[in-house]
This record gives sequence, structure tokens and C-alpha cells, in this order.
Amino acid sequence: MEPAAIPVSIPLLNPNEPEARLVSLVIEEGQFVDQDETLCTLETTKSTADVIAEIEGFVISLKFSEGDTVPAGAHLCYLANTQDWRPAEAQTEGIVDVLSDEEQLEIPSGLRVSQPALKLAKLNNLDLSQLPIGPLVTESMVRELIEQPSRIDIQESGFDPSLIFVYGGGGHGKSVIDLIRSLGVYRIHGIVDDGLSRGESVMGVPVLGGSEVLAELHDQGIRQAVNAVGGIGDITSRIRVFRRLAQHGIVCPAVIHTSSVVESSARVSPGVQVFPHAYVGSETQIGFGVIVNTAAVVSHDCYLDEIANISPGALLAGGVKIGKGSLIGMGVTINLGVTIGANARIGNSATVKVDVPENGIVRAGTTWPD
Repeated sequence: MEPAAIPVSIPLLNPNEPEARLVSLVIEEGQFVDQDETLCTLETTKSTADVIAEIEGFVISLKFSEGDTVPAGAHLCYLANTQDWRPAEAQTEGIVDVLSDEEQLEIPSGLRVSQPALKLAKLNNLDLSQLPIGPLVTESMVRELIEQPSRIDIQESGFDPSLIFVYGGGGHGKSVIDLIRSLGVYRIHGIVDDGLSRGESVMGVPVLGGSEVLAELHDQGIRQAVNAVGGIGDITSRIRVFRRLAQHGIVCPAVIHTSSVVESSARVSPGVQVFPHAYVGSETQIGFGVIVNTAAVVSHDCYLDEIANISPGALLAGGVKIGKGSLIGMGVTINLGVTIGANARIGNSATVKVDVPENGIVRAGTTWPD
């Protein structure tokens, strides 16, 4: 059964910057958007990225405006099946009065709290210093603290930007673990894998369970993941993981190995993985969830659409366009300005001289066209 709505979360674009500026907002409250439609553009000091609709639906409870500074992990809005759906935390919005200047002065420095959450806290004489600094405090968080004071540790309910988990404990998952460790900015909380047993270990990282633990991880403040399901044989398996994470309010930051080179003019979207000794050239655009594997070369002005997979040692000349969900095999060479259609498969060591159509297949070791 499809969920009534899913949250759209603000991704962490840069591990050293827990906030981003909302430079462009192309949606409004109640608007219907299609799957894969751009919702907004975020910018930090080092990167720019588009937030894309994971499903089609109506924009509900839009929380920010263009020009706002937004914290990673906060909800931009919800995408709902119907226009009249409302989240539980928004049921009292529009009833509360506007805060006075005196009330605003009572807010602790650095505290980000919605107006309904602040009013509820004040009505229940809750000490505002108990609320976490950093994440956007919502009405539901405040209500949970009021109703279960003996069981709540507010520090555990807040978003912790240093924690991350890996979804998938296979071969690609092992490479992802080493990639994350190279960065020195994340602590790997564990592995989620639907095919491994809880309590197992992969490279010293514990297996937490399958997808059933995602809600628990979110509640613990662990709201970042790396999708380590490669999807080589079936790209839909990788896509399903991204959607499952999004439905639980978990974002996927870009992870870029310290030995790789990504030019400052390149645009790298959330969910991207760049592995050791890879090169991403000037003004290249890399879409959500793309893998640029070990020692791959993506030259200037290339465009890699969502979920594309560039295998180790592949060489893309300037201006190459790779369609959504395409797989480029190991050691492939793609000539200048060539376009590879969506969901194409280019076999290992092939040479591609002209465009490949959507769903096209180029056999390993061959030259296209023959």
C-alpha cells in the first residue's frame, strides 16, 4: 500500500556545513509535481544541488521560502496523494497567535523552532534550553518531550550530522565503508541489509537489520545514509533503496574519496559516490545517485543523469551525456560529445564513437558502431 505522503528532507551537501541557502524555490503550497521534477536548488560555499521529487504528489506544509538558510535533515515539505492531506504536526498551525517581540527574545541563541512548537512548549512551561540546537524543532518533537519526559533524551532525538549508516553489506558496501572512512568526518553507525542477519559484521561494522529498522534509526537522529546497493544486474533494486530511505526522511549526502579530483566548477548532486583516483572535470554535472567508480575519468562539460553507474577505469571524453540509469562498464572509452541513452548498457572495454539509443546494448570489447 502506497503511503499517504512522504517527507522531502533537506540533504547535507557538505559535511562541514550543516546548513544551505535555498537559492531557488520552484514550488508552492498545494502544487502538484511529477516524479523527478525539481523542487528547489540549494547552495553552500562549495556546492550547489537540486532537490528532486522522489514521487509525484501535492506539495503540503511547505516550511521555507526562497532565500532562507535551511538546516540539513529538516523537512522542506511533504508530497501527498491528495491535496487535503495534512501532517499531524501541522494540525494546529494557523490557530496560534503571532509571537511578540518579547517572546522572540526568550528563544535561546541558535535554537530553530517552528511557531506551533514554540507555543506548545510555552503553554506547558517547558524549559526551552532542553530543546536541541541545530535541527528544526517541530511540534511533534515538543509533544513527545512533554508526554514522555521520563523516557526522552532530547539529544538523541536531534539530527546528528556526524552519524551515517550504509544500506547494503555486499561488495559495493565494503568499498563504500572504506570511502566513508577516508573522509574522516562521519561515524558509521552500522549497516542495513535485508539479506544479512542482525548482529553480523562487515569490515568491523555491525549489521543493524533490514529495512524495518529505518524508522528507529530516524528517531535516534541518524538521518543520513549511503546507498551501497550497486544495482548492476537490476537498477530497480538501487532505486527502491533510495525511495525507501526518502519515505523515512533519511537523506543521502554525496561522498567523494579524498584521493579523487572533482573540479570546483563541477556540480555534484546528493547521493553521488566518487571513488578513489576518479576525476570529474570542469562544469560537469552529476545527477542524484550517480556512481563514479575507481579511476574513472569524466571529462569537462559532461552530463551524467540520475542513478547512472560509471565503472572502474571508464574514460568519458568532453561533452559526453549519460542517460538516467545507464551502466558504463569497466575500461569503456566514449568519444567526444557522444550521448548514451537512458538505461543503456555498455559492456566492458567497449569503444563508443557515436550515440547509443535508449535501452541500447553495446557488447563487451566491441566498437560502436560495428
